[in-house]
Amino acid sequence: MKLAILSRGATLYSTARLKEAAADRGHDVAVVDYLRCYMDISARRPKVLYRGEEVSPHAIIPRIGATYTFYGTAVVRQFEMADVFTLNSSDGISRSRDKLRSMQILSRSGVGLPTTSFAHSTQDVHGLLEVVGGTPVVVKLLEGTQGLGVVLAETKKAAESVIGAFRQLDANILVQQFIKEAGGSDIRAFVVGGKVAAAMRRQGAPGEFRSNLHRGGRAEMVKLTPSERSTAVRAAKALGLNVAGVDLLQSEEGPMVLEVNSSPGLEGIETASGVDIADLIIEYIEDNVGA
Repeated sequence: MKLAILSRGATLYSTARLKEAAADRGHDVAVVDYLRCYMDISARRPKVLYRGEEVSPHAIIPRIGATYTFYGTAVVRQFEMADVFTLNSSDGISRSRDKLRSMQILSRSGVGLPTTSFAHSTQDVHGLLEVVGGTPVVVKLLEGTQGLGVVLAETKKAAESVIGAFRQLDANILVQQFIKEAGGSDIRAFVVGGKVAAAMRRQGAPGEFRSNLHRGGRAEMVKLTPSERSTAVRAAKALGLNVAGVDLLQSEEGPMVLEVNSSPGLEGIETASGVDIADLIIEYIEDNVGA
């Protein structure tokens, strides 16, 4: 089978692992820089071209960076038009990248979430804080990734200041309930094909409420409760993702979904759990190409 991994760099850990796993299972695999792709949008035979040649794999694995979601999903859509199997659909990737839209979809699906508010005007700060039960609150940029653009505001004054500063930049923001009992940790559940393949607990660095490994957090393998497992699977399904990293908070009211990532990194989860996630992903593609 011919596979194409849409990625900016062949040496990135996740890309390299997926390529290695595909080759080990006997597939012809290529890494394609999706920003170098261009499209022939025609009624009869839509094509994706790369370095002057048509790319025509049996399946693609999108590893689309958050900065290039618009163009990356356009390339994925073009492959979909040509009836190429895609691990995650363009719609699923777009939904997951829009934090507000993903929260609305998860809310409609009945998935547990921290109470979240959203507004355009800074004149409505008091109402925003009331919705989430008052301070402390977490203020998030809609476009932020890897813990960037996420601020903990512990007082009303601090919240007003942060929200006002973000709005001065004309940035869209979410104000979210702070789950104190989580203690600066969260759980990353890695979903492949409607099942949780592995999970890890991430603990933030001392004095840091964000648990992202990119920000100095540490990770260890964790066994999920049936409720946590069910929540992760439902969240991925609601957004239409076959492969997803679902971030969960443990609260007094049960598991709550913090975020769903459509291009989750493999290094942290494989290291913490010892599970060969890359191999499971390739196996899932084998089982579903042509289905």
